[in-house]
Amino acid sequence: MQAKIFERFNFVVFLSAFALIAIGLVAIYSATFGNELVSGNFTKQLISACVGVVLVLAIMFTPPKYLSMSSYVIYGLVLILLIAVIVVGKKIKGQTSWFNVAGFGVQPSEFAKVATVMALAFFLSNKNKETDVTKLRDFMYAVAICLIPVALIMLQPDMGTTLVFLFLLLPVLYWAGMPNYIMFFIVAPAITAVCAFLGTWYFVAAVIFIIAMMMVFKKNILVSAIVVCIAIASGFSVNMIYSKLQPYQQKRIQSMFDPESDPLGAGYNVIQSKIAIGSGGLSGKGFLQGTQTQLKYIPEQWTDFIFCMVGEEFGFVGSIAVVLLFLILIWQTIHIAFICKNQFLSICCIGFATIFSFHILINLGMIMGIMPVIGIPLPFMSYGVSFLLSNLIMLGIILNAFRNRKEYV
Repeated sequence: MQAKIFERFNFVVFLSAFALIAIGLVAIYSATFGNELVSGNFTKQLISACVGVVLVLAIMFTPPKYLSMSSYVIYGLVLILLIAVIVVGKKIKGQTSWFNVAGFGVQPSEFAKVATVMALAFFLSNKNKETDVTKLRDFMYAVAICLIPVALIMLQPDMGTTLVFLFLLLPVLYWAGMPNYIMFFIVAPAITAVCAFLGTWYFVAAVIFIIAMMMVFKKNILVSAIVVCIAIASGFSVNMIYSKLQPYQQKRIQSMFDPESDPLGAGYNVIQSKIAIGSGGLSGKGFLQGTQTQLKYIPEQWTDFIFCMVGEEFGFVGSIAVVLLFLILIWQTIHIAFICKNQFLSICCIGFATIFSFHILINLGMIMGIMPVIGIPLPFMSYGVSFLLSNLIMLGIILNAFRNRKEYV
């Protein structure tokens, strides 16, 4: 009996996720300690975690065919919510992204991530329609599934969440069978755009790299020339657009890559977060003993900058423990995608692993000052009812994939 439980339930994934939630709760308590305006955040997050346990178990035991068959319905309902929140949603800091439900902020865009992955997985795994992502029609259909919620979220506007969707698409398409060279064709303009912003020599190096890759893929001269021309045009367009911006807009963009250029403005949070993490040392200053966190030098440190609290109060040891838990969770999710025979669930796992990876890389990167600050929370840890519940829904589907990994349907 015990062997059967271990065979169908992935304790590593489950315990890793809930260990992160527990650390997050401790961090939220510390980050909001003594702040009456947000004193209820810990309780809300704890309630959400308890509800999430039930949600995870319910999803884990749901037959996979019901999950796949309901994908488009869930996707459609989420799109309706995204439209509704623009019209009647609560505006916070310039973003109309939330509904207020019984004192809890409900953010449809968080659930849109799950719904979009499920819709993509259902479309790409639909054997009746024989979907082939190398065909232009099927490729454009998959892109549309991703871009419709992106367009609605941009109207809120929420650039951070929008980037999650754009980052999500390519790994999912690759897992569904898109060839390497097509993936590179899509990514090439983005590479030159970023490098052009960093400097002329970066741009030149990027163009040389793209030309070299065209030679590796051995495509005909016309196709290679078109890809290179589009990539070069993308790089030049970035500089043209940047030159047309107002000085204050240029300064804000510069501060994303160089926080020290605006230490009291856009770069303030990053500078303070680096001080917090650096001052934590090996074992930290102790629970509720962090100076940067307890003196509230970092605004809203219970959300996007929650990792600062861990670094300052629990030090390098606590920070490494969190990173290891994330690595275990992502590695296990990708492993489940490999061994799961159900293509729908396998694609879902890749989509969720991509979302987690993007959030972790950007969040930790912006805290350390190597990524732009774009408002990306840390999975399972950052405060946010909708964010935590959406993470737990993903966890439930991942556990469902492991439970049913030997079944094709």
